Parts: sequence; structure tokens; C-alpha cells
Amino acid sequence: MPRWRRLIAPFPLALLAFALLPAIAPANARAELPPLIPRSVLWSYAERGGATLSPGGRSILFNRRSAHGITTLWLRDVATRAERGLTDDRTGNVFVARWTPDSRRVLYLKDSDGDENSHLFMIDLASGQTRDLTPFAGARAQDMMLDALHPNQLLVGLNLLDRRVADLYRIDLETGAVRLDTKNPGDVSEWCVDSTFTVRACASLDSNTANTVIRVRDGAKGLWRTLQVWPFERTNTDREQRLIRFSRGGRGLVVLSPLGSKTTRFVTLDTRTAATLDSLSADPRADVNCPFDFFNGSSGAQVLVQPRTGAIQAWTVEYLKPEWKVVDASLKGDIATLEGLHRGVLQVNSRDDADRLWTVSYLLDNGATAHFLWDRASQKAESLWVDHPEFATLALAEQKGIVIRARDGLEIPCYLTLPVGVPAKNLPLVVNPHGGPNARDDWGFYPDVQWLANRGYAVLQPEFRGTTGLGAPFLAAGTGGWGVGSMQDDITDAVRWAIREGIADSSRVAIYGISYGGYATLAGLAFTPELYTCGVDMVGPSDVKALLQSIPPYWKLRLRRWLNRIGDVLTDDALNQRISPLYHVDAMRAPLMIGHGVNDPRVKIANSERIVAALRARGTPVSFIVYPDEGHGFSRSENNQDFYGRMEEFLGKYLHGRIEPWQKVDGSTAEVR
Repeated sequence: MPRWRRLIAPFPLALLAFALLPAIAPANARAELPPLIPRSVLWSYAERGGATLSPGGRSILFNRRSAHGITTLWLRDVATRAERGLTDDRTGNVFVARWTPDSRRVLYLKDSDGDENSHLFMIDLASGQTRDLTPFAGARAQDMMLDALHPNQLLVGLNLLDRRVADLYRIDLETGAVRLDTKNPGDVSEWCVDSTFTVRACASLDSNTANTVIRVRDGAKGLWRTLQVWPFERTNTDREQRLIRFSRGGRGLVVLSPLGSKTTRFVTLDTRTAATLDSLSADPRADVNCPFDFFNGSSGAQVLVQPRTGAIQAWTVEYLKPEWKVVDASLKGDIATLEGLHRGVLQVNSRDDADRLWTVSYLLDNGATAHFLWDRASQKAESLWVDHPEFATLALAEQKGIVIRARDGLEIPCYLTLPVGVPAKNLPLVVNPHGGPNARDDWGFYPDVQWLANRGYAVLQPEFRGTTGLGAPFLAAGTGGWGVGSMQDDITDAVRWAIREGIADSSRVAIYGISYGGYATLAGLAFTPELYTCGVDMVGPSDVKALLQSIPPYWKLRLRRWLNRIGDVLTDDALNQRISPLYHVDAMRAPLMIGHGVNDPRVKIANSERIVAALRARGTPVSFIVYPDEGHGFSRSENNQDFYGRMEEFLGKYLHGRIEPWQKVDGSTAEVR
């Protein structure tokens, strides 16, 4: 699942009749557009979602929407297809979970109203009891690791001793006892265990240079030594898994290396000499699609690792659309057959220990995700469920991958989504830069993009330089590019391309984004005010220095990376004032809408409060909606329905798109300030 906002996925809901305001778009265009899709469809949770096999292959773990609209965990028996619920629908949404290696327990994370201090919970399937394994106030669970030979233990990172870094603790799953296993020296961001479930490798971030340092040791009591240093300029984001596994009896360490090629590739390093023992070829266009996955460790959905030997068998890369790269001959037939089974991009989501049963899904840009159980022995697939079956009746838009040239000639991948049923000419445009900024948009289904296209807007998602997944040079090209630099220029150039092509009406252009995308929204209105008719910012920082001064403690380790990429706004006030929209409110004339969660630990709500006050003092129209039970982005369906309903009327007023009138949403905590 690419971005956090895709977690806020729709669920089957009968389409109810509702009153519609007259559209302001030309009558012939209105007649050709498909019926409006209710926001309650696009921002409700899936009826059923996900499908993760137990290691023993007897059960499937999945999400199911409760009668109260909460996402809960359920089990399905593979043989009998009987199902039972695991979590109480009153305890809040549970989106992601993982099996223990013995199939006896299920683990899941949950925070409190978006504060990101996640606790790790365990469900004992025999007794039905749920236990908080990390019941420590203010602490954050992360970096969980399990091992088949130690089924009653797990390793988990906790920032108990120092809120800035996570030490590794070993938890006894029988007793719940927690003990310190490996102390973080203060710079480690990732750990790796060997075949004996001993922590023997780590990746650290040099606080002076932001270089990535790969360290190894010979045992639990051995001294750490530097194996390899990856220069900051060559490294990708540390949000991706970099340490994959030990191999060759512990002599080799498989890493996702940025060295030796423009894009990342799998390399096995000799743990004594750092010599390259072997490597797998890189794709010149894009990195290995291997995002860091708390629950799947080094074997996420995009990388297949042989369950018993740990050998890398297949992976995906994504330039404009995910593509499989298969190196294990024993899987080529399965992948080829599965890719032809159903439309969409194949994802292998789980495999049992015997590697006989797989759960797979098919990701679409304009439809529901379909889930199947694949039997490798019989070469047969059993349909499990479609997460949003009502999508089959809806006219959803295609997300097209395109490449444009920026003003300096650099090729910028983008996604363009056009309304169904009308010519791609002179349309109102919403440009939607992604968050991060060192992240990316993926090909796939976005509720907000589909909603905008259904209302008659063209939607453009530019992968501006500084985006990850497209190689270290593309990421590095964004250095110094915030606000008045190349990153914002790429967004501007993408808009101007759409206008030149005749797709966009230059008098009806909005910019909308979340997190860094919210910053890009503010920057667009401040630094290119002639380009935008209006803007919508969700949890975006208005003052970059204030952002970095108030980041959560567990981000401190990455502060030098931020400063390297942005510039040292902490000491250079002139730079901060040059790139921070807060200091350019005099230039901002377009109407603005801002949404923020009170509990946001990343971008404090003061960032929004200050720019709202500054704009209102100058008479610039600004709407400010606050949600007291949300954090960095909105996770509750009711709050998303509320915010996007208000945004729909806002865009309709200034861009003249179609409108489903906003109505008060039961359960939403919105406060208009």
C-alpha cells in the first residue's frame, strides 16, 4: 500500500439518493461526466482487506469492517472457510498485523489518536486474550523482529531510556517479560539479526555528515566494527530496509546497496573484509521497491525471500508502474501464471512455511483490490474477496504515467488522472505534490484522486526531484530545492506543461497536498501566486525552522539529513525566511484552506495557527479546520469525509467543479477555527 492515505480506503456502501447542487461547469461537460460518487463511499473502510497466511498455512488473517465502522482483525480457516473476529470493534482501528512463527499468536500496533507512540499488542488465539506487550507511557514500539527457531521471543525497538533512539528489547511471549537486549549507542536507525536470532548488524547515521555507516559484530558480546560507509550523497532514504539478512553461515550480509550503480541493488558483503561476494543487477530507471515494513521485516510484499534459505527470489521496481524481476527459476512459472490471472499489478502478500500456499492481490488504479489464495501444487487460485466490490459499478479514472521535462531538461515522472467522459481540454486542474518530501507517489488507487477526477478535475501528481525510488542522483538533485528551488520549480513546470498541452485551464488551477505536499501548497501560493487560483494544505509546515525545532524526539537521529538536504535553517535565519511561506504572506493572495490534527507530533499545529493568523491579519481568505483526535494526517473515516466535503465546496467555489454538498458527518470531531 503506497501512501498512508491509501489506508483510508472505501468499503461497500449502498449508494443513497442525495441532493446535488447545480454544477457550474459547462452543461455539455456535466452531461458527459459519470454520476457523482458519494464521499461516504470513497472514505469508508474496506468491507474486507488484506490476507496474510499463518506460517502453518491453516488460517488467513484479514481486516474486516465492523457494524460500527471500525476496522478489526479477523481469522479465516483455510480448509473450512469459517471466520471469527479477533479484535473488539470498540478498541479502535487495526490496519496491520503479523503472525508469530508458531501461528499461535497475532501481533498488531496501535497508537492513541495519532500521537505515533504505538504500543505492540498480542492476541493469544487459544485463550482469546489480548496483552499490551509494551505498556510504557510515552514510548514508541518499532523495529520488531521474529525468528522461526525462537517462536516464544521477539525483539522490538523501544525508546524507553532515551526518547530520541530505540534500544532493542527481547520480550518473552509466554510471560510478557521485557529485558534490554542491545543498547543503541545513539546513532543506530536499523538492526539485523543472524540465524541464531542474535543482533549482529546495524545501520547508523553519522550525526556530522549524515553518511550511513554499516556495522557488524561477531556475536552478542562482540565489539561493533565499521564494515562500509555510504556517503550521504549516494544514499537513499533510511525509511527503506537496507539490511536484508545474513547469509553463508553468517559470513555474508545482504544489503540493499546504493553503491556501484545509479539505483539500488542487492549486494552480499563479506562481514570480515567488506568485499562484494555477489550482487543482483540493478534497474537503471528505478530502485528496488523495498519500503521499510515494521511487520514484514526484510521480506515485504515487494521482495520475495525463500522462507527456509532466505535467498532473494524476486522483487519489483517501479518507474511509472511496478514490474516484477524474478531470478529464482522455481518461481518464474508461478509469477507468469499469476500475472495473467487477473487484471492489475500482482502483489505476493504472504507465503506459508512449506511455500505451498500464497496469498496474492491485484492492485488497480481504477478499481478494487482482489485477493486470492494460490496453491502452487495444484496451480489453482481460490478467490477470497474484493475489498470494495461496489467499485465494479463506478466509472473510475485511470492513473496514467507520463514524463515531462523540467526547465533544465531533467525528466520528471508524473501521474495524470483525467475525468471520465469529457475531453481532456481546458479542465480545472488540481496539482497534488506528495509528502515526505523524500518519498514518492506510487501507481495505484487514491481515494482523493478518484474523488477529484469524479468531480471534473484533472489531477497531476509530479515526482519532483528529491523524490525517492528513482535513484540517488534524482534524490540528490533536490538538495537545496525547498520553496524557491528546484523541487518547487518541478511542481511549477508540471503545471505549466498541463497548461501548454491544453489540458488545464490556466484560470482554474489549485494546489493541494499533505505534509510536505502541504508545505509545497503554501510555497506555491507564496512564490508563484500568479499560477494558482486557490490552495488546500493538510498538516503542512509554514516555518521550516520551527518544523525542525519541534520534530518528535525519535526524528532527532535524522536531523542532519534534513539539514543537508534543506540547508541549515537552524542557524541561517535568512535561508529560513527565504524558503518559509510564513514570511511571504504579503505575496499570498489566493484563498486557502488548512486542515490539521491537534496531536500531530511531526508538524505541530502551531505551524498552521501562525500562518492562519498572519493571513487573516492581511485580509486573505483562509479556512482552518482542526481535528482534536488526529495526528499527522487523518485516519478516521468520519474526519476524512468531513474534511474532503468542506474541501469539495471550497474547490467548487473557486474552480467551479461539481459538488456533493457538505453535510455534518456523525462522529467527526471537526472544529472550525
